[in-house]
Amino acid sequence: MLSVSENTLTEKGAVSEETVQQMAKGTLDKLNTDYAVATSGIMGPDGGSIEKPVGTVWIAAGNRNKIITKKFHFRFDRQRNIQLSAINALNLLRIFILDN
Repeated sequence: MLSVSENTLTEKGAVSEETVQQMAKGTLDKLNTDYAVATSGIMGPDGGSIEKPVGTVWIAAGNRNKIITKKFHFRFDRQRNIQLSAINALNLLRIFILDN
């Protein structure tokens, strides 16, 4: 739905910088919005790996001209990790808007 390429998912995984960048671009295109935010992460309690442990989250925010990303490592339970992801996604968008 958000036009994330199969190649990106295969090579980089769903929880990756490339994936959230494509998700944000897809949101901008599909919904015709001025700004977009995208998140992808491993909230827990299971699903992590050595490379991407539980609590790994990638967030993207931006517009058609520029998208910024940030990686987070949360260490709490599933519910708190989800809350922190949402708070940080909105904050990343706030920072993006203030800087551009």
